[in-house]
Amino acid sequence: MRKEFLPYGLHDISEADIKAVVDILKGNWITTGPTIAAFEKAMTDYTGAKFGVAVNSGTAALDIAVGALGLKPGDEAITTPFTFAATSNALVYHGIKPVFADIDPQTWNIDPVDVRRKITKNTKAIIFVDYSGQPCDIEELRAIANEHKLFLIEDAAHALGASYKNAKIGVHADLTTFSFHPVKHITTGEGGLVTTNDEQLAKKMLLLRNHGIDRDAGTRYGPNAGWAYDMKVLGRNYRITDFQCALGMSQLKRLDSFIDQRKKLVAAYRKLLPASVQPIVEKNDRQSAWHIFPVLLPKGVDRDTVFQKMRKANIGVNVHYIPVYRHSYYQQNYPTNPKDFPVTEDVFARLITLPLFSKMTEEDVNDVVETLKTALQ
Repeated sequence: MRKEFLPYGLHDISEADIKAVVDILKGNWITTGPTIAAFEKAMTDYTGAKFGVAVNSGTAALDIAVGALGLKPGDEAITTPFTFAATSNALVYHGIKPVFADIDPQTWNIDPVDVRRKITKNTKAIIFVDYSGQPCDIEELRAIANEHKLFLIEDAAHALGASYKNAKIGVHADLTTFSFHPVKHITTGEGGLVTTNDEQLAKKMLLLRNHGIDRDAGTRYGPNAGWAYDMKVLGRNYRITDFQCALGMSQLKRLDSFIDQRKKLVAAYRKLLPASVQPIVEKNDRQSAWHIFPVLLPKGVDRDTVFQKMRKANIGVNVHYIPVYRHSYYQQNYPTNPKDFPVTEDVFARLITLPLFSKMTEEDVNDVVETLKTALQ
């Protein structure tokens, strides 16, 4: 058994990251200042998108993305149940009904075939999640969206640095959201960002992150600035700080090296895992950013027993995710029969997430696999 607990995910902070934050703290702007715009530009330069709007969490990013579309209560949006609840919560915040579609049996991403089945006259959008960091079948989803005149939102909380058909994630959907929570590829502590190529959507999101006000602190600062501003729409305080964005900019410089290390660790896992354990399938026309490394245990094995044995052996396995429709709130407000999602239910019953983060070593991978083999006995 390992002496120290190995978590499933962990941030990687360098001295350069710390210096970047300290430099901002010593300056005149620690929030709503120029570093936010600099971070937004760094992210759009990296992804290839035209516009980026940074906010204080990945959930806030989803909220302003949905809010920018101007949908009405009673409208519907199709999404995956195999995600963190924030994805569908962003719809519920705006009175939009989440309609769940089943997932693909190999990638565990949303199944375009089932998406097409779930479309009604009330459907206005599709929100898909790049589960584990692997992009969805975006071409197929875009074709469905174009055919039915639907908005397309990509929840890329797992997928910063991933690519689909040789283009970075961040440019394929109408709106793409990212998260910078500490377990993600880069972190700002808490934080998020939305990319888009639509200038009007970008302008709307800038309002939504700052109470719906048409002028930010920067435009009202200095000897020639006026005091007046106007609240144009009902927004929220989703502002991110300059020192968070300084951390994000510093981290972004190492993103590709973080992903390279994750890929090496995944290759080590694939080499060492027993044949009875099924890892996720990565398709040839896309590259995963490998946020997490989920695997399916053999049928008939009690996942919870394996989970407990590995945790007691100091291996921080996890489960990503409890299907959203299983949560009490969704059972009460959007009742759904789990039997309507046979792939999601099968994957959830057998799934376990193995540790994966850039500071891990191949020796750590060996410890995880050996503990898993023992737990399966």
